[in-house]
Amino acid sequence: MTQPDWRSLDKDLVRLNQTERTTGYVVRPLLGFGLALTFMALAGVEAAFVLGTSQTTMMAMVAAMFGAYLALNIGANDVANNMGPAVGAKALPMTAALIAAALAEVTGALLGGSEVVATVSTRLIEPDAMSAPHMLIQAMMSAMIASALWVNLATWMGAPVSTTQSIIGAILGATTAAAGFGAVDWLTFGSIATSWMLSPLIGAVLAMALLALIRQVITEQDEKLEAARRWVPILLAGMGGAFGTFFVLKLPETVAAATSAQALLAGGCLGLLSFVIARPLILRRAAELENQKGAIKALFRLPLVIAAILMSFAHGANDVANAIGPLASIVQAMDLENTGSHPAEINAFTTLDVPVWVLIIGAFGMAMGVVLFGPRLVNMVGNQITKLNPIRAYCVSTSAALTVIMASWLGLPVSSTHVAVGAVFGVGFYREHAAAQARRAGQKETRPGLPHEDRSRRRLVRRSHVLTILAAWLITVPLSGLLSAGIYGILHLFSG
Repeated sequence: MTQPDWRSLDKDLVRLNQTERTTGYVVRPLLGFGLALTFMALAGVEAAFVLGTSQTTMMAMVAAMFGAYLALNIGANDVANNMGPAVGAKALPMTAALIAAALAEVTGALLGGSEVVATVSTRLIEPDAMSAPHMLIQAMMSAMIASALWVNLATWMGAPVSTTQSIIGAILGATTAAAGFGAVDWLTFGSIATSWMLSPLIGAVLAMALLALIRQVITEQDEKLEAARRWVPILLAGMGGAFGTFFVLKLPETVAAATSAQALLAGGCLGLLSFVIARPLILRRAAELENQKGAIKALFRLPLVIAAILMSFAHGANDVANAIGPLASIVQAMDLENTGSHPAEINAFTTLDVPVWVLIIGAFGMAMGVVLFGPRLVNMVGNQITKLNPIRAYCVSTSAALTVIMASWLGLPVSSTHVAVGAVFGVGFYREHAAAQARRAGQKETRPGLPHEDRSRRRLVRRSHVLTILAAWLITVPLSGLLSAGIYGILHLFSG
C-alpha cells in the first residue's frame, strides 16, 4: 500500500490558506465600499420618503447622499482621536473600541448636536449675501462634496486631519465663489479660527494638569496602591459629573428643558453615583494587584475606557455639525425656494431647525464610518505617534473630552483632532519637564538602559508624524476652499 505524501498535502494546505488570506485582504475593502454605497443610497431614499414628490426632491436626494458620504468620512477619520489612546494603551481591543465608539457617536449626535449645527450652517454666512435660494443650495452642495473628497483622501493617506477645518474651509470657498468675499461673516470665522488655536492649548494644559495630579497623589506616593484606591474612584466621579451635566443640558426640549443649575445638580448626582459604583470595583481589583507602578496602570484601564466613550459621545455632539450643517441649510433653502422666500430668512432663526431625518443621516453615517474605515487611523494615532500607557492615555482622552464638551456647550465647532493632538503634546512636554527636573536633582532615569532615541520618542510624540499632521492642518482650509470654489463653478455652469 502506497503511503500518502503528507508533505504535498501540507504544501497544498499552505497555498490554500494563503489564497484565502489574499482573497480576504482584497474582499474586505470592497465589502466596506459596498456597504458605504448602500448607506448613501438609503440616505437618498430616506430624503425622498420624507419630502415626497416635489420639484426639489431629486436635489434633496443628491444632497442627502453627499451628506451621508461626508458623515462616513468624518467618522472614519476622527474616531482615531477618540479611541486611539485606549487601543494604543491596550485597554480595549480594536473591535470593542469600534463598537463602543459607534454607539457613543450615534447617541452624542442625536442628543447633543443641534446647537453646533447652527453655528456652522447659519452664522458663517452674511444674511443678505445670497440673491436666491438656489445659490445657497449650490454653495452648500459644493462644500459637502469638497470636504468629503479631502477627508477621504486624507484618511486614505493615513493623516488625521481636522474635519471641522475641512467643512468650514469648503463653506468659505463656495460662498466666496458664489457671492464674493463680503458674503462671509469673517468675524464669526475669526472666532472659530481662534478656537482652533486655543483648543489644542486648552487640551494640553488639562492633560498636563491631570498627569501632574496623578503623579502627585498616586504614582509618586510610597503607598501607591493605597493612594490609587482613594483617588481613582474620585477621578471616575469627576468624569461622571461632567458627562451628566453635559448630557442634561443637551437633552432636546421635547424631552426635558433644564436650567444650568438643574444640569449641575444632575451632574453632581451622577458623579456621586459613579463614585459609589466605581469604588467597590476599584477596591476589588486593587486587592488582586501588588503595590507597584505596573499595578497602578492596570487600575486606569477602566477610567480610560470610560474616557474614550465620553470622548466619542462629545465628538458625536460636536462634529455632527460638520456632516449635516450644509445639508440642513440645503433643506431649509429648498423650503424657502418652494415658498418664494429669500435665503436670508434662514438666519432669522436663533438656532437652525434641524429635521430629525437629517440628524439620523449624520449620526449613523459617522457610526458606519467608524466601523468600516476607522481601524487604520486608530492604529496610527494609538501606536505610531507616541508611546502610551493607560495613565497617559487616560489623561489624553479625558482632557480632550472635557475640552470638546465645553466647546459644544458654547456652540463652538472646535477640532477634536487639534484637541487630541494638543493633549498628547501636553503629556509629552510634562514628561520631558519631569525628566529634566529629575536629572537636575541628580536622580537616575527610570529606564537608563534604553537608547537615547527611544527614550526621546517615549517622552514626546514622534516629530515626523507631528510635522505631517501639522502640514495637513495648514493646507486643509485653503485646499478645501479652492476645491469647493471649483466645484461651485462647475455646478453653476451646468445649472445656468
